[in-house]
Amino acid sequence: MNAGAHEIVIVDDEVKPAQVIAEYLQHAGFRTAHLLDGPSAVHYIRQAAPDVVILDVMLPGLDGMEVCRAVRGYSAVPIIMLTARVEEADRIRGLDIGADDYLCKPVSPREIVARVRAQLRRAGGTLAVTAHTHGFVVDEAAQRISWQGHALPLSQVEYRLFKTLLSQPGRIFEREALLNAKNLAERAVNDRSVDCHIKNIRKKMKPYTGDTEYIFSVYGVGYRFLDG
Repeated sequence: MNAGAHEIVIVDDEVKPAQVIAEYLQHAGFRTAHLLDGPSAVHYIRQAAPDVVILDVMLPGLDGMEVCRAVRGYSAVPIIMLTARVEEADRIRGLDIGADDYLCKPVSPREIVARVRAQLRRAGGTLAVTAHTHGFVVDEAAQRISWQGHALPLSQVEYRLFKTLLSQPGRIFEREALLNAKNLAERAVNDRSVDCHIKNIRKKMKPYTGDTEYIFSVYGVGYRFLDG
């Protein structure tokens, strides 16, 4: 198996179906890991940063919905949910909490492989900031930042400021450093207007992230993105 291949994590307490899926994925050139319960999945995904997660809804410990919600707190990894439930409300709920795709059992392993490849193609055009970024994704090609699939309506200056903060979670950026990010100083952005832009970023995030604070002021210095 190619050590540089994409890693696909299968989270399913039904061993035989998961093994079949793993075999098809391995035959297609992927590396795989198989986890049997929700808590193990949350821990493993945080530590291993896989490329795609195949997540069953019915799991011991934490169900798939809870796992998806927890993972979206720190990673934008593509998540494909599997379930025997066919009700539209269940599918909508899964997508609303951050799943990227939703398949109803029984499903062909070949189709799962195709869905995994599709997710990797979509992710290929983005810079996914997965370490302690709480679901934020930076799409450099589109000059866009999204949170759990929702594109934030940022101006170009706001995009560059926020991207800089996201690049190093927990680091305190002085206002001068933010001014220098991506030549912002050349765009007549002054020290005081940095504060105004940060205020606007927070305002534009609020409809999606609610009352959760992600950007913190450091009195007399500058700003930092939450280090989760």
